Amino acid sequence: MATATPGACARRSGSDATGSDAQGRAMAAKVATRPPAETLSLWKREQARLKAFVVDRDTEAWQQDPAFSGLQRVGGVDVSFVKGDSVGACASLVVLSYPELEVVYEDCRMVSLTAPYVSGFLAFREVSFMVDAVRRLREKEPHLVPQVLFVDGNGVLHHRGFGVACHLGVLTDLPCIGVAKKLLQVDGLENSTLHKEKIRLLRAGGDSFPLMGGSGTVLGMALRSHDHSTKPLYVSVGHKMSLEAAVRLTHGCCRFRIPEPVRQADIRSRGYIHRTLGIGGTPAPGRERSRKAPRPRAGPEGVSEELAATSGRLTTQLGALAQPS
Repeated sequence: MATATPGACARRSGSDATGSDAQGRAMAAKVATRPPAETLSLWKREQARLKAFVVDRDTEAWQQDPAFSGLQRVGGVDVSFVKGDSVGACASLVVLSYPELEVVYEDCRMVSLTAPYVSGFLAFREVSFMVDAVRRLREKEPHLVPQVLFVDGNGVLHHRGFGVACHLGVLTDLPCIGVAKKLLQVDGLENSTLHKEKIRLLRAGGDSFPLMGGSGTVLGMALRSHDHSTKPLYVSVGHKMSLEAAVRLTHGCCRFRIPEPVRQADIRSRGYIHRTLGIGGTPAPGRERSRKAPRPRAGPEGVSEELAATSGRLTTQLGALAQPS
């Protein structure tokens, strides 16, 4: 399962370096190896258990208002990877004001991945870091906790109806929206000629069409998120939100193709990695960033110049997160 260990990422000098390098190689080998069948079965059972807690309807008053009156804070999470490193990554949480979409809080941390990527089980690789970031925010700045979280991944549009957006929503008890850039081909959904023709007929930002699986269930919506983007997003319910409200809010948070909360989380996590890498690609020791963010300065094409800066390590056990909040 995904864990992170405390301390800096920099290699120790002297005799410790050999042990540290060996440990790093062992961890990298573990991450590159597909989990055994018993682990996958355990993960499936955990998904089935937590799926019972998913709420696929609007639970907040602001969700039912056409203009989302009462919505003031939207959040986004992201995990960016260190190039050439199968273990090191940056987990980020950002909170933006709504409807201004200005960053008011950010949390960037260096984490270690100890589970490989397996399609359908992304949460077991990444979600623990996201849950920890929300926990820190609740402890430090509870008035800045987002009223909804955007996740770069799927919600109920998933092999077993319980993607990373559902997983995060249940564990944090926050409304969550899954936003994927590619169609997950499950329940008979295919990137077929007919599907591509439907995409072509999306003429303007906000246009969408339902993703109905072979079971007859609408699993999500293909959304043209911006007038200038011809590639759709695939929006699905994560938790505590209807699909209709999720699609409307996703469109309302798009300055570009990607919803601004996810886009800013990605920008800042990548910037964090870039700014904290030491010589030889090792992250600088003893750094982290978790603070209120100043108003970002606009860069080229709207890219913020206020990228995340510093890092640290957090300690997380996904097993400890098994009970929903």
